[in-house]
Amino acid sequence: MKKVFATLTVLAMLTFGSAVMMAQEEAAAPAEEAAVEQVDEAAPVAEEVAAPAEEAGGLVALHKTLKTKFIEGGAGFMALTLVTLVFGLALCIERIIYLSLSKTNTKQLLADVEAALKQGGIEKALEVCRNTRGPVASIFYQGLSRYDEGIDVVEKTVASYGGVQLGLLEKNLSWITLFIAIAPSLGFLGTIIGMIEAFDKIQQVGDISATVVAGGIKVALLTTLLGLIIAVVLQLFYNYILSLVEGLVNEMEDSSISLLDIVVEYDKAQKK
Repeated sequence: MKKVFATLTVLAMLTFGSAVMMAQEEAAAPAEEAAVEQVDEAAPVAEEVAAPAEEAGGLVALHKTLKTKFIEGGAGFMALTLVTLVFGLALCIERIIYLSLSKTNTKQLLADVEAALKQGGIEKALEVCRNTRGPVASIFYQGLSRYDEGIDVVEKTVASYGGVQLGLLEKNLSWITLFIAIAPSLGFLGTIIGMIEAFDKIQQVGDISATVVAGGIKVALLTTLLGLIIAVVLQLFYNYILSLVEGLVNEMEDSSISLLDIVVEYDKAQKK
């Protein structure tokens, strides 16, 4: 009996031990899965945090590099070259804004002027031109204001005032071209200064070596590089401005011809 009782006790202990171990394993499994999920969830977050940090680090490194090169090229001379970029960009932005605001829906303006002439005559058409912004409306106003003096006078006035508006559209373009020319010239001037410094050091040391010449040549190359970059940037803006001016000039010429046709038809209708 004792043997049977001992055997049952051992079996009970083994069964209980197995159940306890299985419970521990089942309890540990979710904990491990939760830990794995936390690691998996933390990994993208860490990557997301690391990505902006790397980008910020790249920007900081780029800023430091540019600052270092700026100082190596001679802060005073490089700053003088940058002044041309600042003034040149200011003039380019001013021209772009002015030309963008000068655009007019010429087809709509011509339709409004023609309708005004039929409804209220010259005074009504002049009012339409006064209330419209842009060089085309100004040309129309000047031409229509001389209608009483004859069609020939209207045509001459339109042509003359078109030249005036063209001058306003091209205002400050000569200054932009000046800065485009000055920027590389200052860069080349820096090249000459850098080479002179290099030869001065060679004369002082009495020997030609890479370490002696490198400083002056670096100044020469950096100033030239900055001047050329500024000239390229300003040239791109300048060509864009020229395209805007050409577009407005074409609109003024086409619309002026159409205006004269409308005025001639209106004059014929008035004489009947």
